[in-house]
Amino acid sequence: MLKPISVQLYSIRETAAKDFPAALKRIADIGFYGVEFAGLHGQSPKELAKVLKDLGLKASSSFDGVPTPENVSAIVDQAKELGYDVIEAGFGAGDMKTLDEVKACAEKLAVGLELIKPHGLTLVMHNHWWEFTQIFDGKYAWEIMMESVPELMSELDIYWVTRGHADGVEILKRWGKRVPMLHVKDGDLNEQGDKYLPLGEGKVPLKKIIEAADEATVRYLVIEIDESEIDMFDALQRSFNWLVNNKLGYGR
Repeated sequence: MLKPISVQLYSIRETAAKDFPAALKRIADIGFYGVEFAGLHGQSPKELAKVLKDLGLKASSSFDGVPTPENVSAIVDQAKELGYDVIEAGFGAGDMKTLDEVKACAEKLAVGLELIKPHGLTLVMHNHWWEFTQIFDGKYAWEIMMESVPELMSELDIYWVTRGHADGVEILKRWGKRVPMLHVKDGDLNEQGDKYLPLGEGKVPLKKIIEAADEATVRYLVIEIDESEIDMFDALQRSFNWLVNNKLGYGR
């Protein structure tokens, strides 16, 4: 497994809000191959496309939420301008307390998928822990949604799968051909309050899980650090280095 390394820009949201182009330069200086958007911080897609080109960065994907008839045009236009074809969406813990609610979430994803499919875009579902702690008829809520929408893909968040007491290796063995993106994240797995850490410094069996992914399917390893007690860019550099040193990922 040797894949290009992207970064979920939610990780640097505070710096990006002050000066997004400067924040992207710091990401490029670390060596990242790509970036995954989570908002544009007041910049236009055209402006950011030029910034990415100048820095030698690729856009891997974007967290835009579920496509709807009201927002699909904006989602498509932004993707085309910035050059990515993967749209990420997910739901909150309160959205799937019952089996009917899980099925309703799946239906929203099915509608969103059909809206963007004609434009050459792929919809991936991003998970947290609750898709794996909510179990109905012996199946995780995550599995029910994946089974309900056969064309749906997953951006599997390794940390949250593990925190939800599921086996990331087994999930990828069964579903790997529908997981084109991996969110690689580490931390202490503390259910009373997560402490996020640079890759390789927490309790998640990252290497084992990443190596269980389908090599022909995975397109990017996407680092995300929700919060950091140390400087965020230092944490990202250490995480990037860990993937490179373990021969799991590469940069530009």
